[in-house]
Amino acid sequence: MESLYKQAKASLGISTNLRTAVRLPPGEDLNEWLAVHTIDFFNQTNLLFGSIEEFVDEETYPEMTAGPQYVYLWADDKTKKPTSVPARKYVDLLFTWIQGKFDDEEIFPTSVDKPFPKDFRQIICKIYTRLFRVFAHIYVHHFHRIQELDEEAHLNAVFKHFLFFIDEFDLVDKRELAPLQTLVEKFLGKKE
Repeated sequence: MESLYKQAKASLGISTNLRTAVRLPPGEDLNEWLAVHTIDFFNQTNLLFGSIEEFVDEETYPEMTAGPQYVYLWADDKTKKPTSVPARKYVDLLFTWIQGKFDDEEIFPTSVDKPFPKDFRQIICKIYTRLFRVFAHIYVHHFHRIQELDEEAHLNAVFKHFLFFIDEFDLVDKRELAPLQTLVEKFLGKKE
């Protein structure tokens, strides 16, 4: 997985087209490629959210939203029924849930002789859908803070890379992209 990570990073040079950079290299395993990028996008999203986390208090953001039309409920293996939680708690639960998936050798095997599970794609899609929700929350509610922190270029670069990746491998249902549809279309250079 380490060599794939280096290959993925190397392909993101300044002049590289993101659409080309996210493509599966010839001869590489799709699940490995997805796993490497998932870990990277998780780390990037975690860092970006960390920069505005102090502003995501329970009084101001009592729900995880991307504007009034998009409310995200939390559910996991323990909480079967989707539940409304404050935005910060949602993100904390999400990051803990994702880290748990990474730590599970049955889902993210670290040995080359151990196969990925049959439902790996489903798990990956759920991770990307939920990571998108964090981006949506940041853009809708905290973009002014990102600008104040002079992190706009970094946020846009990470999100654009994220979008090209999920578009290349069809990892997030198009309906989930609705809160940021205009931005998604602009970054991808196409109408959905």
